[in-house]
Amino acid sequence: TADLPTIDAINLGEDYKELKASIKILTDRTDIVDTVYRGYAEEFMKLYPNIQVTYEGITDYTQAMTLRIPTGDWGDICYIPTSVNKDELGEYFIPLGDYQTLNQIYNFCSEKSFDGKQYGIANGGIADGIVYNRSVWEAAGITEMPKTPDQFLDCLQKIKDNTDAVPLYSNFSAGWTMGAWDAYITVAATGDSDFKNNTMVHTKNPFAKREDMTGPYAVYYVLYEAVKRGLVEEDPASSDWESSKGMMNRGDIGNMVLGSWAVNQCKDAGSTPEDVAYMPFPITVNGKQYAGAGGNYSYGINNKASADNQIASMLYLKWILDESSMFVDEGSIPARKDAPMPDVLADFTGVELLSNSPAKEGEETFFDDVNSKSEVGIQNNDYPDCEILEAALYQTKTLDEIMDEWNQKWSAAQEALEIEVTE
Repeated sequence: TADLPTIDAINLGEDYKELKASIKILTDRTDIVDTVYRGYAEEFMKLYPNIQVTYEGITDYTQAMTLRIPTGDWGDICYIPTSVNKDELGEYFIPLGDYQTLNQIYNFCSEKSFDGKQYGIANGGIADGIVYNRSVWEAAGITEMPKTPDQFLDCLQKIKDNTDAVPLYSNFSAGWTMGAWDAYITVAATGDSDFKNNTMVHTKNPFAKREDMTGPYAVYYVLYEAVKRGLVEEDPASSDWESSKGMMNRGDIGNMVLGSWAVNQCKDAGSTPEDVAYMPFPITVNGKQYAGAGGNYSYGINNKASADNQIASMLYLKWILDESSMFVDEGSIPARKDAPMPDVLADFTGVELLSNSPAKEGEETFFDDVNSKSEVGIQNNDYPDCEILEAALYQTKTLDEIMDEWNQKWSAAQEALEIEVTE
């Protein structure tokens, strides 16, 4: 791979015009692989007629790819599955350039870099916020965006009192939708990009209530109180994810706590897409609001492919990231740092978008270790969030009791793993 170019050094449309290759790209988007994605490939082939680009859609993507990647015989470009650890990236993928250089150009680079080399670049990203219906909010008589948990709960009450919409749809029965709440406890709740990987692992009782209503507790407080006050669907166990998108579009639902990826799905699910909007999570840290932003799947190029295929893949990858209409089409945060933000983030003016910083050297696995061992399961197990909803619904436990349990489990895991804890 010594003579491969770096992705930043390539001049699209000028370099490698004579290169002949046929490349295959693997994707989890089986819904648009033969339409939208094929369209991108055809656009690119106008620029490079000697390079044939085909896509293959894969269901159960992570599972299937975890088995296929080690064989080396899978194609040329794929979305790097989450099962590949950072220290394994070099075993399967070529370096696209060095981290310091590419991090100036592209968003979310730290997620797929190792040892100063960049092995993957994110297919854009999503911001954390709340999907809402503009018409429902107007009908409820709400004129200002809520900036704190209690202001938001007041808004939900107004929606209940003044409209027929479900104020906050929990989508409880899908399970994974409950896990979505975990995304807000880091950046949105603290304004600190170090909180997840560097602070929380060393903190005593990270789930404790803070006086200023910031931090993880404040997020779960919104969930618990909304359920306790009857501001969610009447029977959460019979909620339905697919139909909730149309309900949001029609104004049968006021709010859903989900990543910005859900906005376009709700817009596409009915005849009033202009009513579907996105707002920051209602927590204010020292007078300012923040939103976590993270990368979607990252593209990686197979290190077992031929040199010509690797260069052709790099050309296509650079075109997708720099020239295609993909990020506008999907309403996602673009791959390039200098590209404009999508319209869906119009309500995020003045809100600072931050990504989680990587862990310190030697501590890369700490968060995952404590999270797994404690069984608190942030962003990898939906059950604890489901437990909050059930406790609020049946009044079996207070939020304080649940948060105390989580703190005890977190502390026990820190101790077992001999991780230093600061008060």
